[in-house]
Amino acid sequence: MLGQMELLLIGGVVILLFGSKKLPELMKGLGSGMKEFKKAQSDVEDEVSKPTPSFDKKNETASKS
Repeated sequence: MLGQMELLLIGGVVILLFGSKKLPELMKGLGSGMKEFKKAQSDVEDEVSKPTPSFDKKNETASKS
């Protein structure tokens, strides 16, 4: 985990690189990207947890005839 000094240093470098006017736009983009990632992750988890359909014995014997 990062400490307070490391976070302050990273924040300072980001402000120097992008400027304080561009920072809100970057954070907005980062937030929307995280939201999309969580939505996709949730969709995949839902798809994986769905029960698989079982084969019907009647359909299986009818297709062999």
